[in-house]
Amino acid sequence: MTVELRVLESEQWDEWFSTLERAFGSAVWPTEEREFDRGVTELSRSIAAWDGAEVVGTAGAFSFRMAVPGGAVVPAAGVTMVSVASTHRRRGLLTSMMRRQLDEVHELGEPLAVLTASEPAIYGRYGYEVATRQTSLEVDTLRAGLTVPAGADGVTLRFADPEKALAACEEVYGRLVPTRPGMLERRPNWERKGVLDPEAFRDGASKLLCVVAERDGEVRGYTRYAVKSAWNPAGPDGTVVLRDLEALDPDTYAALWRYLFGIDLTCRITARNRPADDPVLHLVDDVRRCGVRVREGLLLRPVEVGAALSARTYAAPLDVVLEVSDPFCPWNEGRWRLGGDAKGATCERTTDAADLALSVRELGAAYLGDVSLTALARAGRVRELRQGALREAAVAFGGDVAPWLPHGF
Repeated sequence: MTVELRVLESEQWDEWFSTLERAFGSAVWPTEEREFDRGVTELSRSIAAWDGAEVVGTAGAFSFRMAVPGGAVVPAAGVTMVSVASTHRRRGLLTSMMRRQLDEVHELGEPLAVLTASEPAIYGRYGYEVATRQTSLEVDTLRAGLTVPAGADGVTLRFADPEKALAACEEVYGRLVPTRPGMLERRPNWERKGVLDPEAFRDGASKLLCVVAERDGEVRGYTRYAVKSAWNPAGPDGTVVLRDLEALDPDTYAALWRYLFGIDLTCRITARNRPADDPVLHLVDDVRRCGVRVREGLLLRPVEVGAALSARTYAAPLDVVLEVSDPFCPWNEGRWRLGGDAKGATCERTTDAADLALSVRELGAAYLGDVSLTALARAGRVRELRQGALREAAVAFGGDVAPWLPHGF
């Protein structure tokens, strides 16, 4: 029987989502998490693959806006909930859903598509490439040590109900979005993700706790965390499970970390997703005691090369012609003249001779400033056609802050 792709209808959501759960080997998700996912699902951007009366594939997209170098917040399709039933693999079903989805993104005029992946290697053939990294930490708070600036003593900390403090925390988050590429502007209801706390996901830890940091009556930062109590023959062996920590200034940031280091009956802090350049790595006295591990974060693909490259700024003056290959989105194929600096940029089609040759995947990797075009060239993935063009472009694409996606979707 032929598999048919259709736009998801409201009454089909439970079956569609159950197909996704099965594909990821999960039991039924907690009601709180499931209802959040239902509430943020954009039906018109969700695809159900039907084999007769059975859903055998799923894919969706969120209408996000993402910060890019220079501080602009740009439309980006957040690809999500992608699955193919194990009974229907190797039939081209995933490719057909990706084809339809990217065509729709193109029609909507969104310059970027982004996703997080359980298996990143799958998405390279559709033009996606890793564009941000995330750091996980397991900090030995008894031995790592922490040195904070003197101004941290002027920060006031107080406990707050995570729900009641949500608006104040979101104001802090919103002010930070333009300062770090890869951060997502909150859409309606997405602020709820930060305070979801189903007991089934706690793994024995406490309920979610929140501490806000204030100076002169203004909330300047916050942290959300849980405490997992444990004891061994030598005494307390508890863990602070850090979910979020955001601050508007270095003193507030350091004060919040100092607070976490000092929580009674604990001896470590674990964090699953911190930026690659997290300043805490420069506050600790012994980074070896921090259990630092780095992995991929956000995958990105330019859907509209000209619009995407024009939307960001560049760290140094740039005038370069790019020969771009993109077989999955052929409207991007060809030569593009990119000119720009720290104030703005333009990117238009040209017939001039190319200076660099690369695929849309390399553009995606370098787009937010995390991956150097020089490193990609040394891996044989970018070809320099005009001497000096590679260094010029690599410097211009670079950034002074690591891009980061604070939460999944």
